[in-house]
Amino acid sequence: MNTLGMIAIVVDEYDVAISHYVDDLGFALIEDKEMTSEKRWVVVAPSSDGAKILLAKAATDQQRAAIGNSTGGRVGFFMYTTNFDETYENYKARGIEFIEQPRQEAYGQVVVFKDKYGNKWDLIEGVNK
Repeated sequence: MNTLGMIAIVVDEYDVAISHYVDDLGFALIEDKEMTSEKRWVVVAPSSDGAKILLAKAATDQQRAAIGNSTGGRVGFFMYTTNFDETYENYKARGIEFIEQPRQEAYGQVVVFKDKYGNKWDLIEGVNK
């Protein structure tokens, strides 16, 4: 059996990224280990039973250019919730940018938001989790 354990999101600074994902989006800080003076192993996750995110600090111009555009402008990340209204209101109160109004789809209630870096996420409460 294979499972997706982690994905990487390229960020500008570790501490700023940790603050955003932990304080604004409510993720847990799973690991923060110094690898070198310039590199850390920083892992966050929205819950304990799903994929984790490695916050990877951009180290080259090519990587810096990819911050916020790892999926070419498409929604690339999908956050499932069991309480859409509460999560939506909490995110709004924390200044998360929504680029549309919540809508009902065949698979559930959904809205698109951007993280601090411009990456697009679907917030979804639905039947196909």
